[in-house]
Amino acid sequence: MGLATLIVGCAAPDSGSETRLPGRNVLSEAQLRVAREGRVSFTDHVKPVLEAKCAMCHNAKAQPGRMSLASQAEAIQTGTLGSWIIPGKPDQSRFLSQLESGHQGVKAMPPVGEVLTPEERLLLRKWIAQGAAWPAGQLGRLAIAP
Repeated sequence: MGLATLIVGCAAPDSGSETRLPGRNVLSEAQLRVAREGRVSFTDHVKPVLEAKCAMCHNAKAQPGRMSLASQAEAIQTGTLGSWIIPGKPDQSRFLSQLESGHQGVKAMPPVGEVLTPEERLLLRKWIAQGAAWPAGQLGRLAIAP
């Protein structure tokens, strides 16, 4: 995909656009079942979803000064409109509201590529409700595509 295609896709997505692919779960059904029935693990459940569907745009390299999910320190920073992730408070976490509403004419996140599935959204909500545990060090860093 060329840069022009990416820019056009980001600027004017719609549900019928080739840039808005139907979501497919990043996790296997077994992984989703474990997350539904117990504690959501950052490394086993959250990190794969964020790396596959969010981190390509939400990192300091791609969008300096904007929301970054590259690490816990960056993800819990407070922006001009409030905190992105508030451990234990999914309804107050702007990260979740942005998944639904998007920004500047974008209907929902991500604006390009596969959308998050309902299961992935519930998993992220549950993870934040459970305190958004995020390990330190390399386990807590997301792989960011060059």
